[in-house]
Amino acid sequence: MTGNRILNPEDSSADEAVLRPEFLSDFIGQKEILSNLAVFIESARKRNKALDHVLISGPPGLGKTTLARIIAKEIDSSITVTSAQVVTKGGDLAKFLTLLGDKDLLFIDEIHSLSRGLEEILYPAMEDYQIDLVVGEGISAQSVQIPLKPFTLVGATTRSGMLSEPLKNRFGIQFRLDYYNDPEMCQIVKRSAKILEIEIDEDAAYEIGTRSRKTPRIANHLLKRIRDFAEVKNYSGIQLDLCKTALEKLGIDSLGLDHLDRMILDCMIERYKGGPVGIKPIAVIVGEEERTIEDSYEPYLVRSGLINRTPSGRVATKLAYDHLNRKANEPDNLLF
Repeated sequence: MTGNRILNPEDSSADEAVLRPEFLSDFIGQKEILSNLAVFIESARKRNKALDHVLISGPPGLGKTTLARIIAKEIDSSITVTSAQVVTKGGDLAKFLTLLGDKDLLFIDEIHSLSRGLEEILYPAMEDYQIDLVVGEGISAQSVQIPLKPFTLVGATTRSGMLSEPLKNRFGIQFRLDYYNDPEMCQIVKRSAKILEIEIDEDAAYEIGTRSRKTPRIANHLLKRIRDFAEVKNYSGIQLDLCKTALEKLGIDSLGLDHLDRMILDCMIERYKGGPVGIKPIAVIVGEEERTIEDSYEPYLVRSGLINRTPSGRVATKLAYDHLNRKANEPDNLLF
């Protein structure tokens, strides 16, 4: 299910855009970040200046792109959205920058993937609102300086540790999105259900929220899939019994783990006696890319206390054994 995984789908459906909050007041959770961001936005607005550059880090699906769009809405500016994988040449980056209007936003997703050459172009753009390009080759090459209108660069990353220090230090506003708690997830599910005109019971909304890996994107996709079950079975809305049945059919267990999550834990417990084990053999056995496991699976497994990362490798905890109803072969390996 790589690429189409129910718990990590691409943000491409029309519903997804509708479900995104448009203003800070609509955003659920991340209260401290939103409070500070509101101050920075209001200050920039009063000074009639472009907002300082913003770096947003955190696991996938927590709202980095949504927050970037909210910032643009709050300061009444346009936003250009792209990703580091798309911007591969200096000319690509220059085109994006030169087309920005006064106080507009440029959002670059997974900004840590930018090449060092592209970072060099960004430095003067972020500091002095200008870019220096070399036109031509050999002895006929010449440097061209292009002025830019004041703009705000919003960078998003799931791997802040891979961001170079020179680039990171040029972001005046930096914050990290954290996972949401269960009451917040329940609120998000109810808000999305209301927008999609889906009747949902409180306990069903809470059940979806607790099985959504503390991630709004996952909650929204699970809600829509459970809606499908409700429509096919002619339910007037989503009740707890239907919710549990649908989640079971989708392979989502009580902790929000899916089939591949359980394969990862099974691999560690059955093949490596609980660990320690490196990410490479796990990836080979479960048939998934190392980076996908590190970015989309492992953070939640660690956060949930199912895996511990040690200098020697990943180790399955007692909770992982209990959750999969496995008996420990070597108790010394378990980290409580």
